[in-house]
Amino acid sequence: MKNEIYSIYHLAIAPSDFAAFEKLIQPIVAATREEPDTMTYEYVVNADRSFVHIIERYRTNGLLPHVEQTFAPFAERFLKLATIKKLFVYGDTTPEIRAKLDGFGAEYLTPFAGFSR
Repeated sequence: MKNEIYSIYHLAIAPSDFAAFEKLIQPIVAATREEPDTMTYEYVVNADRSFVHIIERYRTNGLLPHVEQTFAPFAERFLKLATIKKLFVYGDTTPEIRAKLDGFGAEYLTPFAGFSR
C-alpha cells in the first residue's frame, strides 16, 4: 500500500433508483478511466440492488484530482440517489486527502502485516 490509496465505499440506494443510478455511473466511470493515477474503479451491487460498493485504488496523488475534478460535476446528483453509509480508506493518505475524505465519514485503516504481489 506504499504510495497508494485503496478505498471501499458502502452506499445505500433505493432499488427503485437503481436504474437512474446506473445511468449516472456510466459517464463517471468513462471519465475516471482517463485518469492516469486511477488503477481500480469498480462498482458492485447486491442482489436486490439496495446497496452498492465502490472499490477504488489510486496512486496517492490521484485521489484528489478524482474527487475535485472528475467526480465533482456528478456529486450532487450522485448523493441524491445514494447515501454513503461507510467509507474505509487504506494506504498512504495525506492531510489534504484526509480533509477531503473526512467529509464522507472516512475510517482510516493502517496496514500492519501482509503483502501485495
